[in-house]
Amino acid sequence: MIQTENLTKQFHNMLAVDHLTINIKEGEVFGFLGPNGAGKTTTVRMLTALIGPSQGTARVGGYQLGKDDKLIRQSVGLLTETPGLYDNLSAEYNLQIYADLYGVKNPKGQVEKYLRMLGLWERRFDSAGTFSKGMKQKLAIARALLHEPPMLFLDEPTAGIDPEAARLVRDFITELRKEGRTIFLCTHNLDEADHLCDRIGVFKTRLLVMDTPEQLRKQLFGRKIVFHLNKMEPSLAKNVEKLPFIHEVQAIENKLVITLDDPETHNPEIVRQLVGLGIDIQFIGELRHSLEDVYFQLVRSA
Repeated sequence: MIQTENLTKQFHNMLAVDHLTINIKEGEVFGFLGPNGAGKTTTVRMLTALIGPSQGTARVGGYQLGKDDKLIRQSVGLLTETPGLYDNLSAEYNLQIYADLYGVKNPKGQVEKYLRMLGLWERRFDSAGTFSKGMKQKLAIARALLHEPPMLFLDEPTAGIDPEAARLVRDFITELRKEGRTIFLCTHNLDEADHLCDRIGVFKTRLLVMDTPEQLRKQLFGRKIVFHLNKMEPSLAKNVEKLPFIHEVQAIENKLVITLDDPETHNPEIVRQLVGLGIDIQFIGELRHSLEDVYFQLVRSA
C-alpha cells in the first residue's frame, strides 16, 4: 500500500530524510516514532505529495510519487499537527468547504456522518474558533475522512488534548483499523503506539529499526521470566543457568529473573529443576519492558 525505496529529502545543507525504505501493508496501522526534528513530518509531506523528494522513489496506494501526485492527494486523508481550520466559520461549514473541494458525493450526508461519529453534531453551528483543542482535533479528523480515503496520515493526533478526547481519538483509530484502512501514525505517545500499531519504525533522519513492538522487545532485551520463590539458596542461580536454553540468571532477594527465548516451551523444565532442588515456587510472572525502553535505547545509540 505504501512503499518507498531510498526516499531522501535534503533542504540546502540539511539532510532531513536519509534513504528511507519501508513497505507498509494494506490495512496496517504503522507507527512512525522519533524525536522532534527527526524528519517524520517531512516524510509525511512527501508521501502525501505535498513536497517532492530529493532522491528515491515511492508508491502510495499503487500511485507513483512525482507522476501521480494528484491521484495520491485524492486517495489519502491527512491530519497535520496544527489543524488549520477556518476559525470564523461553523464546524459544519468548515467540513462542507472540504467536501466540495474533494468532490464528495452527498456532501451533507458525509458531513453529518462524521460530525455525529466524533460527537460534534450538537455544536455544528458554532464557529470552530470557539472549540477546545480536543474538539478542533476531532473536527480535523472528520475533515480528513470526508472523502473516505483508504489511507490516513495522522501526525500527533492526540497531542495536547485532554484524556477523554484522546481516548475517543484512539477508539476512532481502532474502528478505522477494523474497516481495513491503512494508517500511518506519527506520535510521541509510546503507550499509544504500543496499543494501536501493528508495526513501528523508529526514525532519526534514517530508519533505525522496523518491527512489531513485541519483536523489538525480544530483540533488544530478550524475555525475562520472574520466579518468586519461598527461599533463595546461594547456589541456586548457578544450578539453573546450566540449562542450555537460558541466557542469563539474576538472583534478587527471593526472586530468580531468567532471560530466555521461548518460556512457553522451557518454563516447565525450569520448574522441574527448581522443585528437584527442594524450592517451592510461589508464582511466576514475566518482566515486560515498555516500548519507551525500546525507543530510548535505539534513539540514544543512534
